[in-house]
Amino acid sequence: MSDLPDRARIVIIGGGVGGASVAHHLAERGETDVLLVERSELTSGSTFHSAGLVGQLRSDPALTRMNVHSAELYRTLETGENAPGWVESGSLKLASSPERLVEIRRQHGWAQRAGLPLELISADEARELFPLISTDGVLGAAYTPTDGQVDPARLCYALAATARAAGVTIAQHTRVVGIDTVDGRHGRSVTRVRTDRGDVGCDVVVNCGGMYAAEIARLVDVRIPVVPMSHQYVVTAPVPGIGGATLPSLRDPDLLVYYRQEIDGLVMGGYERRSAPAWADHTPPPDFNAKLLTPDWDRFAEIVENAQVRVPVLADVGVASMINGPEGFTPDNEFCLGETEVAGFFVAAGFCAHGIAGAGGIGLVMASWILDGDPGMDLWHMDVRRFGAHYRSPGYTLARTRENYESYYDIRYPGGERLAGRPLRTSPAYPWHAAHGAVFGEKAGWERVNHYSVAGSEDLRPRGWAGRNWSPCVEPEHVAVRSAAGLFDESSFAKIEITGPDAAAFCARVFAGDLDRPPGAVVYTQALDERGGIEMDVTVTRVATSSYLVVTGTAFGPHDLGWLRRHAGPFDVDVTDVTSAWACFGLWGPDARSLLAPLTTASLSFPYPSMREIVVGDVPVRALRVTYVGELGWELYCPTEYGAALWSVLAGTGATPGGYRAIESLRLEKGYRARGSDIGPDTTPDEAGLSFAVRAGGGYIGADARRPPTRKLRCLVLEDPRSVALGGEPVRVGEHVVGQVTSGGYGYTVASSIAYAYLPLDAVGPVAVAVDGDWVGATVAKGALYDPKGTRIRAGAPAR
Repeated sequence: MSDLPDRARIVIIGGGVGGASVAHHLAERGETDVLLVERSELTSGSTFHSAGLVGQLRSDPALTRMNVHSAELYRTLETGENAPGWVESGSLKLASSPERLVEIRRQHGWAQRAGLPLELISADEARELFPLISTDGVLGAAYTPTDGQVDPARLCYALAATARAAGVTIAQHTRVVGIDTVDGRHGRSVTRVRTDRGDVGCDVVVNCGGMYAAEIARLVDVRIPVVPMSHQYVVTAPVPGIGGATLPSLRDPDLLVYYRQEIDGLVMGGYERRSAPAWADHTPPPDFNAKLLTPDWDRFAEIVENAQVRVPVLADVGVASMINGPEGFTPDNEFCLGETEVAGFFVAAGFCAHGIAGAGGIGLVMASWILDGDPGMDLWHMDVRRFGAHYRSPGYTLARTRENYESYYDIRYPGGERLAGRPLRTSPAYPWHAAHGAVFGEKAGWERVNHYSVAGSEDLRPRGWAGRNWSPCVEPEHVAVRSAAGLFDESSFAKIEITGPDAAAFCARVFAGDLDRPPGAVVYTQALDERGGIEMDVTVTRVATSSYLVVTGTAFGPHDLGWLRRHAGPFDVDVTDVTSAWACFGLWGPDARSLLAPLTTASLSFPYPSMREIVVGDVPVRALRVTYVGELGWELYCPTEYGAALWSVLAGTGATPGGYRAIESLRLEKGYRARGSDIGPDTTPDEAGLSFAVRAGGGYIGADARRPPTRKLRCLVLEDPRSVALGGEPVRVGEHVVGQVTSGGYGYTVASSIAYAYLPLDAVGPVAVAVDGDWVGATVAKGALYDPKGTRIRAGAPAR
């Protein structure tokens, strides 16, 4: 037991593979004023019973990069004195259905963009690599020779040893009993960790508590939506035929099972359709150290039966042991990483049974996040701030987590919707939508209209994956906006108010656009990080001299609120989430002015983009002359209590109600960027074609990082209109894969399949996009496909 210091700059809580990796990477960066505390002994949480599989490829390019780093790190450690037992066995993924075969062909495209040596092979070739399998029903397979497996406990000790050797202090048998914080103008920050062996002052706390992460976070009143789920696997007795061979790990997701070699036997597990949390209250007992749960053979029977279908010899092989261990799962099967709403309180948890594959990369990005304030890549899909306040509900969190666990191996078709915990957050117009045939999607807990039930032509249905969740109802809504007017409920947009004596100076510092405008001005712009990457993509309305309204995407509210507050320290401002205070409806189309004019006595000829306070019907409204569909119109904001009345009067104009699927096709034609796909921290405004949204000179965060771009976001028109890319597909110029589709879809007005991708400025040659594994030729458009000069947006507006 190491003596505890009175103070350490960084305290890591949790001595599993996550905490050890964070400590290792901090030390590698030269930061050794670090204390790692573990309530029992290293590896005694979930690490010791992990299966140890290390697969690298994921749909998210950032997670793939992290997993590649893990594999490289484990290879390197294997050559040292603390070898973690790395075996580069390779991995096989079988396709036992036609749909799965398309999935692995798409994954082959992901591997190409990532530079991973994934091979598409036949069922017979798969059997040559794993002779124990039956190929009945197997249509093909994907083989990645550089994947592997590792001993999780040895890996943890190896990482801890390198950290300790560099000067990190590791204190085992040290239980955290409290975390002190101090209040500030813009929130709380950590100051001290209290343990059963003494108190330690600190600047940063990193919650690497695994299945205890939620319990640790409650010490600072932070909700981390991690649920310890019962996850089972067996270790078999020796299996005839393995001998001295090295078998690749094997997954058959259609049968819900995975396998890996364990000396001369197999580890076999899976993801059953009837899941169970490890504990009813989601909280491990205080003494649950290096322990397992009681085996549940009845629940595991489905996995046993399926496993014997693919590896028949298992029917005649005994079981050496059954492992039923709690694993921390999140509601969306992605990690919980980053800084929480309490400054200095970080989390690296929710590893969802693939934490061994991610541990090396997790340590890498967390070290950068802590030391640089930036993880170094776009980690929005793993950022803990993606979970809103509704995840403070244990019931909602469990419902979403169980749904995720039970569909772990299901094919994730683009546009698919989750069902658990719905409906939860609804706009004032929700009853009207439901009564008029709306088909809802969900985002950040909000029920949002995807489309209404007004059928269009089935002839336009895309082939393959893009056609799975496609609806003919979108076309008439799209056409209505272009030809007359459409009406959309955008109440889910996140809204942040910035007020105070320093509001103007603060906005000038955090936003890259020119906000030195009079009240009533609306500015589309970005907030940048120190690398010049896009942290926020927003419209900012100057409501008054010392008051601004920031409107951002539905899912980005918690992130953007936290980002602004972290940068507000020296400014006399208040930064407040006002999302629930305002309903918002979009009215757009060439007839928008003639439909809205009879409802108000105010002039509607104010310029684009700007805001006026008017009355519509009997409702006080902030009318913003902005658009995300490329047509004349307004976003109309009103206090929430007026929302139902405002929607009713707008619906009475005859404008066609529409949903977000139509908005997506409309914005693709117009060339508007989508945050989270087209733009993010890994892209700059200059690369994204958004230089117009950044002011000349400096003074804003990220200005010093501005450099001439080497790539640009381009609009691609695919040669086959029925081949539609939706995001993630590799893009080839000449014979080289140079990137991936950021977003795509079908444009009903331009009658084209549209995709966006970043292309190198020096790329030469024909362009092609791999849609469902088939290369489709594409043409690079010179600009926006629809109304490139923006004349329709400014229709009838006076010159500025």
